Amino acid sequence: MKACLLNTYGEKAPFVIADVPRPDILPGQVLVRVAASSVNTVDTMIRQMGAELPFAPALPATLGMDFAGTVETVGEGVTGFAAGDEVYGCAGGLGDLNGALQEYMLADARLLAHKPASISMREAAALPLVGITAYEGMQRAGLASGQRVLVHGGSGGVGHVALQLAVHAGAEVYATCSSDVQAAYIQGCGATPINYREEAVADYVAKYTDGAGFDLVYDSVGGANMANSFEAAALNGQVATTVSMVELDLTPAHFKGLSVHVVFMLIPMIHNYKREAHHAILTALGEIVDAGGLVPLLDDQNFSLEDVGGAYAHLASGQAMGKVVIDV
Repeated sequence: MKACLLNTYGEKAPFVIADVPRPDILPGQVLVRVAASSVNTVDTMIRQMGAELPFAPALPATLGMDFAGTVETVGEGVTGFAAGDEVYGCAGGLGDLNGALQEYMLADARLLAHKPASISMREAAALPLVGITAYEGMQRAGLASGQRVLVHGGSGGVGHVALQLAVHAGAEVYATCSSDVQAAYIQGCGATPINYREEAVADYVAKYTDGAGFDLVYDSVGGANMANSFEAAALNGQVATTVSMVELDLTPAHFKGLSVHVVFMLIPMIHNYKREAHHAILTALGEIVDAGGLVPLLDDQNFSLEDVGGAYAHLASGQAMGKVVIDV
């Protein structure tokens, strides 16, 4: 079968197309004929940093965490899936889990679910990592109808899913952005856009919450922006963040009595810990998609397995709007 390999690590390490043996099916595994894979920031980090990351796969490496495709065969002990089923998931491209940038991928059945029927393979491949991340953060922060919710980075990969999940749940949703195009997208999702370059946190908190703050803040930007999340949150508010590798003064969070939820969705994959939770979340996301409550946002550029390097460069450029998808 055809696979896209990395033989070295580095920011400009070339991807190489090679013929490799089709993997043998193992107990608890599903062999999937991959139709599409999407690129996530963590994929670009693995390519660039390699062994500096404890979860980087050994070389030669096949990257690609997200995928959508069709079940070819199932291993011993697998229930709920059969040959011919359309599935999607985030199940490889790190540690000892083989990635999706190849024609056939061996995946742990607990890390995938049936593909939502109402969307394409490309759209489904764009959803798993960002969808699980957004869903887990909203779940842990106690998303509920009627809340005032602020999403930082509302048109980004995780942010655009978090925004739609909050709207679907019946919350009053606001989201930060930096351009008119992003603002139009956020508004089209049923939320109120806030251009963070034009409005200070104190100003939009006063404008939209009468100074009380937001019940739930989902921070898909993280880092130094967490200080803005603490400022924007209401007393005893909830803050979910996807990027918390930062030294930060927690004094504002203390005096507001905030609860902070750190989301690192790779834990089940890296540590083989509660992988069935990802199956459950993907199933729930599929139901929301098919109910019309969630539409994955795809960048308008197309990439093939032969142009994986171009897809990675496009994401790294910061010019992509939505998820970058590779057709396999």
